[in-house]
Amino acid sequence: MMDDNPIADEDAPVLLIVEDDPSFGRALKRSFERRGYHVLSCDRAEAVPDLLTKEAPDFAVVDLKLAGASGLECVKMLHAHDPEMKIVVLTGFASIATAVEAIKLGACHYLAKPSNTDDIEAAFGRTEGDSGVGLTTRATSIKTLEWERIHETLADTGFNVSEAARRLGMHRRTLARKLAKQRVS
Repeated sequence: MMDDNPIADEDAPVLLIVEDDPSFGRALKRSFERRGYHVLSCDRAEAVPDLLTKEAPDFAVVDLKLAGASGLECVKMLHAHDPEMKIVVLTGFASIATAVEAIKLGACHYLAKPSNTDDIEAAFGRTEGDSGVGLTTRATSIKTLEWERIHETLADTGFNVSEAARRLGMHRRTLARKLAKQRVS
């Protein structure tokens, strides 16, 4: 578990960061502290319930792919704890399926990495959808369709890689290799 900010203004908004990349987590923490937030941070979903007994976050930033767990489970837990909490999901593995599930589970926004503090703060402030978002004219690639199908199946199986591989009709190691690769557009 990462450190919590021991000294904080009692009127400062409380932010929880759940991120398993130590350097990215530290950078986010420092950036939000400079903006006046009281920041709590941890690197795994299992540490969240303990933090919630000590603090009541107003905001949360959750990495989608945590070591040993899904960030979606964390979103579900945080939303159940406080439905008013503004939760933003960050991911380097964006897909339509996981974006839809994150919003259904209580996230207010879903951002692809790299995202910075400005992007995240803007996402906290967005409470309504934007019907003016432009539609893309670019056709979806086979790689993107495959990626989305894999993530949809992963979400359906509770992020059980073995079961997802079985449902997709591929070897577990093949699926693990595909998940380890960075997405190519």
